[in-house]
Amino acid sequence: MRKVILSFSFLLLSGLRLSPHKARRLAQSFNALPKNSEGRFLFLLNFRDREVWQILFFIEFQTVNQYYSSVKFLPKILIILGPTASGKSDLAVKLAKERNGEIISADSRQVYKGLNIGAGKITKKEMMGIPHHLLDVVSPKKVFTVSDYSYLAHKAIKDILSRGKLPIVCGGTGFYIDAILYGDFFASVPPNQPLRNKLSKLTTEELAKELSELDPDRFASVDTKNRIRLIRSLEIVLITGKPVPRIKKKPIYDAEKIGLLWPMKELDERIELRLDKRLAPRADGGMIQEVSDLRKKGLSWKRLYELGLEYRYISLYLKGELNYEEMREKLLTAIKQYARRQMTWFKRDKSINWIPR
Repeated sequence: MRKVILSFSFLLLSGLRLSPHKARRLAQSFNALPKNSEGRFLFLLNFRDREVWQILFFIEFQTVNQYYSSVKFLPKILIILGPTASGKSDLAVKLAKERNGEIISADSRQVYKGLNIGAGKITKKEMMGIPHHLLDVVSPKKVFTVSDYSYLAHKAIKDILSRGKLPIVCGGTGFYIDAILYGDFFASVPPNQPLRNKLSKLTTEELAKELSELDPDRFASVDTKNRIRLIRSLEIVLITGKPVPRIKKKPIYDAEKIGLLWPMKELDERIELRLDKRLAPRADGGMIQEVSDLRKKGLSWKRLYELGLEYRYISLYLKGELNYEEMREKLLTAIKQYARRQMTWFKRDKSINWIPR
């Protein structure tokens, strides 16, 4: 009964548009299933209502761990990770061909439609016939959360496994990869709108300074110019009284992790070469034209800024706030800093098999 009340409370607290009667029925149906049972696990993965699924899945995530602990093996997945410009996509396609796999993108911007060149989205030609998942799933006008990503990623993994293929997760967004392996720790901290309103009154620099003082580890890995992520990180710290946690739960997949490791000087050179190639005029208009087209389609300057890196600095260039040379230099510096934040995040995981490049 205690667990029924727990799930029921979370359903209500999450602000979902459910009647108390329906919420209670859902919670009771879930908790009526035996612990460690396949039925309870499949109840989670087959749930059709995304918002309710997120609550049940993340609040009761130990159920998944308990189920997998009760069987003799975990489903196998492969993860290809590393900093930006390290060659992850090429390696993922190569291994997908060798191991009969399909690829799931773990990139926080490639989920958005129309963010192609700037987000480094793989082209149809580069896919070489390998199916790719979680690309172009939502309009850039909408905010796509790590909870949204986890929901779709688990669905994709289940689908790939059901067809006897190997799921290959490929990307550089550490939160997304952790959300696949361990669940979304953000989802267990419900949004607090009054607190968000208060934090939104602070400048970006003030938000970053406060986060650096309250949670230095999270500050080292977050985009310090992304207000949405800064506010969410501070929200978690201020509500829980603790730093944003690194996952300590057992993974629910048997994950082989391959990281691509470049000497930093060589990685910086690759980043610069790639940037100049993307900025150069080309048949499809190039990266500057892509940002201009997004603006013409109704994407606000504010939203372009929030999307970070290429979209942030090119939008400032298009607004006339930076000249071309200033835009390129600031963008190049920001991308290099981002690569270092990615490595800071990944280097904490001792289970990664790093391949020198």
